[in-house]
Amino acid sequence: MSDQTPAGSPPVPGPAADEAAAAGAQTAAIATLLPGLHALYEDLHRNPELSFAEHRTAALLAGRLRALGYEVTEGVGRTGVVGLLRNGSGPTVLLRADIDALPVAEATGLAYASTVTQVGVDGVESPVMHACGHDMHATWLVGAAAVLAGQRADWSGTLQLVFQPAEELGAGAAAMIEDGFFDRFGTPDITLGQHVTPWPAGELLYRAGSVMTAADSIRIVLHGTGSHGSTPEQSVDPVVLAASVVLRLQTIVSREIAAADFGVLTIGTLHAGTKQNIIPDSAELGISMRTYEPLVRERMLAAITRIVTGECAAAGSPRPPEIEVTFSVPALVNEPALTAEFAGVFTDRFGAGRVGVGPQAAPSEDFGLWGSRAGCPSFFWFTGGGDPAAFRAAIAAGRMQDVHFNHSPFYAPVQDPTIQTGIEALVAAARHALTR
Repeated sequence: MSDQTPAGSPPVPGPAADEAAAAGAQTAAIATLLPGLHALYEDLHRNPELSFAEHRTAALLAGRLRALGYEVTEGVGRTGVVGLLRNGSGPTVLLRADIDALPVAEATGLAYASTVTQVGVDGVESPVMHACGHDMHATWLVGAAAVLAGQRADWSGTLQLVFQPAEELGAGAAAMIEDGFFDRFGTPDITLGQHVTPWPAGELLYRAGSVMTAADSIRIVLHGTGSHGSTPEQSVDPVVLAASVVLRLQTIVSREIAAADFGVLTIGTLHAGTKQNIIPDSAELGISMRTYEPLVRERMLAAITRIVTGECAAAGSPRPPEIEVTFSVPALVNEPALTAEFAGVFTDRFGAGRVGVGPQAAPSEDFGLWGSRAGCPSFFWFTGGGDPAAFRAAIAAGRMQDVHFNHSPFYAPVQDPTIQTGIEALVAAARHALTR
């Protein structure tokens, strides 16, 4: 109470009271939406679609936005959806959710588990599952869209809601941007995104600086000379060559990268031959590389080229190898001052006990392209979706292997309070960005 407030007078409403009232209104609004959002989440989970094949998903989400009064454009970057809500003068704030699923056979046993199979961009039919939680991301954004549309009196500016395809290929953000996103829909002043994690549901994690790694996918074709399996002397055996390349590539991280730096190199695929007694004339490797620092990335890429070329020369390959970087995603970085700002927003909204600093994450995300291509700041955070009791029991027992992480066939966020918390976080971040 100030010295100028008469004793016994009610407190004068201020920013804190306004925010508390807004938070209460948001919670009430979300509570009315939850039954429909649970149904939406289960529908999306039951009907997953692979990257750039999210046709049903996109149509469903576009319909939800239209019903809320958004200007909706479909087919952006092939299967992306953009919803605009113009609400007077003010900043343009982009909220993004990815919508593609993975070629994983679901093993959760849920009543709404996926039994879908689909042909991917590689032409291979496989089981499909929302093993990374993108169905949760889409549900969050629909919920936030409804809350923000219903509370237009409390903010001004323009909302850009982006349902992005093909994050799992590292290609969706680039596809939408290269489809003229900024010219067609405007350049945002800030971009915001969140990702579900196995961390306890109801809690949020953030991090300043490098949050997620840069990723490079590399395709290598090694050329040999085929022969009958009984006459290896007449061949340049690409299988033996591939084995040498695989082993030698493992020395890059262990012998060429400083101990204080971070790098991961994984050979995820190796294909050669069709029959046990035929020496083929080629072998193909698929490599995934992760780094945080640009200089480390450049050094690792150069080492891959040097080693593969050298091994081919040593084996007497009839022609040089083919080395192709099929996609690259930059490291996802949160600017420290902006991170502190939004961490304060979340702490005020949820309390210090539900908000904390998270570790660097070795997986990658193409969300950072939105801010870097637009030339605007961006903020990305993580929202827990794990069963709190099971997560803490695993920690206490030192058995993190009991926690099912993203991309596991057993990965399934708990719906409560994950759906509500994610919507609350998106709305709090968007309202702050629209009024900062």
